[in-house]
Order: sequence, then C-alpha cells, then structure tokens
Amino acid sequence: MHILIYSYNYHPEPIGIAPLMTELAEGLVKRGHKVRVVTAMPNYPERRIYPGYRGKLYMTEVINGVTIQRNYVLIRPKPSLLDRVLLDGSFVVTSFLHALKGQRPDVILATVPPLPVCLPAALVGWLRACPVVLNVQDIQHEAAVHLDLLKNKTVIRVFEALEKFANRTAAKITVIADGFVENLLGKGVPPEKIELIPNWVDVNFIRPLPKENNPFRAAHQLNGKFVVLYSGNIALTQDLRNVIKAAALLRHIPKIVFAIVGEKQALERVEYYCQLDGADNVKLLPFQPREQLPEMLAAADVGLVTQKSNVIAFNLPSKIPVLLASGRPIIASVPDTGTAAKAVQQSGGGLVVTPEDPKALASAIEGLYNNPDKAEMLGHQGRQYAIEHYSFEQALNRYEELFASFRTQPASKPRPLPS
Repeated sequence: MHILIYSYNYHPEPIGIAPLMTELAEGLVKRGHKVRVVTAMPNYPERRIYPGYRGKLYMTEVINGVTIQRNYVLIRPKPSLLDRVLLDGSFVVTSFLHALKGQRPDVILATVPPLPVCLPAALVGWLRACPVVLNVQDIQHEAAVHLDLLKNKTVIRVFEALEKFANRTAAKITVIADGFVENLLGKGVPPEKIELIPNWVDVNFIRPLPKENNPFRAAHQLNGKFVVLYSGNIALTQDLRNVIKAAALLRHIPKIVFAIVGEKQALERVEYYCQLDGADNVKLLPFQPREQLPEMLAAADVGLVTQKSNVIAFNLPSKIPVLLASGRPIIASVPDTGTAAKAVQQSGGGLVVTPEDPKALASAIEGLYNNPDKAEMLGHQGRQYAIEHYSFEQALNRYEELFASFRTQPASKPRPLPS
C-alpha cells in the first residue's frame, strides 16, 4: 500500500507523538508498504526549529525507508494565543502544498493534535479520492477549556467546528483509550466509525535492564541510590510542583533521589521550585538521546506519572506503556476517575495516589523504598501487561488491517466535502 502519514510531530523529536509515528511509519515500511510522512520542521519540545533544519521552507529526506516531507512553521519559544494560531496556520498552508506532491496514497493517517491538520488532510483526501483515518491522541481544546486555560468563546466555537468537520470527513477515527470512545459517542459519532487502538511501546527496545553497572546511573552519580524518575513534558497539567514538594518531604532519607528529565527551559522553572521548597535531593537532567532511553528507564526504582486534579478524564499520558515495559513500578499521582488511573490499575504495575497531595505521593514512594519486594512485583506485573496489551506488533497489525480494508474499496471520484 501507499500510505501518507500527516503528523505535525516526527523524528528526531524525542517525546510525545513523534516516536510513535516514527515507529509506525518504519514498521509499515518493513512490512513492504510505501510510506510518506508530511510533517513540520522538528521543533518540539524546545519550540525552536532544530539546527540543520532552519532557514528552509521545505525539505525532503529519506530515513529508514520513509520519505519525510518537512515543512516550515512559524514558531515562538513562548507562544501567545496569536502565535499558536500562526503556528497552526503556517503548517496548514505549507504542508498542504507539499502533501499534494507524490503518488496518490491508498489511505491518509492524520494525527491530532493539532486539530487544524484535519483541514489539509481532508482536502488532500478529497482531491486524491482516498480515505482519511483520523488518529486522536488528545482533544486539546476541550482539555484547555476544562482547565480554564481557554476562555475565548469565539476560539472555542472555532475549535468545536473544526472537531465536527474532522469527525465527519474521516472514514475512521482511531482512539487510544476507552475515554475517547465515550467522548466521541457523546458527540454523535457513529460507533462503527470509531476504532480503539491503544498507543504502543516496542517491548524489545524498552525492556527491563539491570540497575547495576548502569551507564545513566554512573554518569549522574546515582549508584547506590533509590531513584524516583520523572521524564517527559513539563507543562501546567503535569504539576511538577507537587513532585518537588514530595521530594522535600523525603529529604530525611538520604538514599532517595529524584531525577527529573526534561526540556531546558522547563527545568529552569522546576529549579525555582526546588529552591523554594528546599528540595536538595533533586537532579535536573536534559533529555537523553532516544537510543539511551532503555538505560535511563532501567536506572529508576520508581517511575512517576503526575497530573493535576482537574485534568480531563480521557487524558492518557503516552509514558504509561513505556514505564510498564521497562519493568519498573509506577506511582501515578492522577485523578482516580480518569483514564490514566484506570490504565495503571488495570496493569497491576503501579500505585495510584491522590493528585496535588505531596504527602500522599511521598508516602507511596517511601512505601516502595521500604518494600523492595513489592516494587519488584509491581514492575514484573507491569512488564507482562505491556507485552500482552501494548506491544508494537499488535498495534502495527491493527493499523495494517485497517488500512488494507480501504484498499478493497474502489477509488471514487471526489465527493463534496461536508459543510
């Protein structure tokens, strides 16, 4: 098949949707399919275009058999609402022109967020008479309204209209958790149009490794320590202040050390929290190269997932399958009614504690520190669950079958786009 993946994020960006779409594209190529990716110039999470990609309107490269068409985006390190509009608008325009190049695809997979990507994806699908599969990773505008971060009623109505357009023009909508299914059904999307395919992890790449003789531990003076690891995006919804307060409460145990791995600019804010709370048992570290990710995860005794109490229920951090596959226990400081809590509880690979409660988080960490057998059991159960439910091969099979189902349908002439 000829498959076009329309994704704002892609390799070499280290976290979020980028590694997932990279693995999917390269996995499809290994199975004999021709894959083209339309994406932005890499910029996440620093929100600066990476060296080597700056000053270019378009760039095409082939990596591991995948043809990658990169497009200029107008981006600012600290974007205002207008900057975000210009960012999404620039990608819509530049990517659409690039996406029209090349052979007609049998199917288009468009990932959201950002939601405006549904516009060029739907138009390309209409012009080339091929179906569009919408892959919903998050419903950002709804989450922003829920967190009281988005209040402009006009902007909200625009996003709601875009979402309706995306849902109507898509031939299928793939979602990553049950909460998304319930959300879309509540908006009138037909159940036969929705397919649940959880995000995956390469369980052969992310795997349990020994803590002893671990290069990450050695490089950061963590040998002999009980390491509590947080790695990933650091934004308002992640509530790292709660983690730092918990770290301060555990200063009386010298062996417990917190390692927080993230983007440099975000770490500056976390460093301020450390000074404010007197948390001198925290190490702030930059993102590691992806090839070193298994060693970094193996260096941990506990992996953290943290959200604020008002995070919308269907939000599912992509780090959960990764932490489970690493064979390390999870402590999730997340709303107990949300999708994240459900995922951790079902896996048997971790503990769920009340969000925004540093005492509860510190108590759970101290409990696993004092009970290594329980920590080992949780890690083992999480690893088994990841193999059974989050393996990349399972997800790849599901997507390949979904795409193949469209190929059996004859190509049709373009029909009017839904209004």
